[in-house]
Amino acid sequence: MTRRWDATTEFDDFVRARHAALLRFAYLLTGDPHLAADLVQEALERTGMRWRSVHRQDDPEGYVRRSIINAHLNQRRRRWRERLVADPPERSQPAVETRDELLWGLLAGLPRQQRAVLVLRFYEDLTEAEVARVLDCAIGTVKSNGSRALAKLRDAMGVTAAAEKTNGGEWR
Repeated sequence: MTRRWDATTEFDDFVRARHAALLRFAYLLTGDPHLAADLVQEALERTGMRWRSVHRQDDPEGYVRRSIINAHLNQRRRRWRERLVADPPERSQPAVETRDELLWGLLAGLPRQQRAVLVLRFYEDLTEAEVARVLDCAIGTVKSNGSRALAKLRDAMGVTAAAEKTNGGEWR
């Protein structure tokens, strides 16, 4: 059965208003601008197919964000399409990593669930309960994933316990 496009002009308005924010959200989840654009496109396509019912739920952006998260977390199913190469492509310039680039690289290296928790907690500024609702898991799972992810980032960045105490327990 082929589904028909269900979107209205309200969907067009929604996409125009929220597309940039959705791209930023997906980029923070993936660390890859191209993959982020693909995830947003796929999520908006699915939303457009069900727009009338999604719009009636009064939270279309939440639906799209959840769709982006689900597609990202289920990405392993698509791994067989990737073509692996023995050597990475050569760089035209020597790479000089800044602290931000290092952090982005470390964030990209976290397991997907941990990265999703950090993005939702610290970029989207959601509470642990809201993150648990979005990811459809227990609050304890959100807390443990967040704690493990922050510990890995601190470890990799060389943040010591003394440095944490200096800035009031906040990691910056």
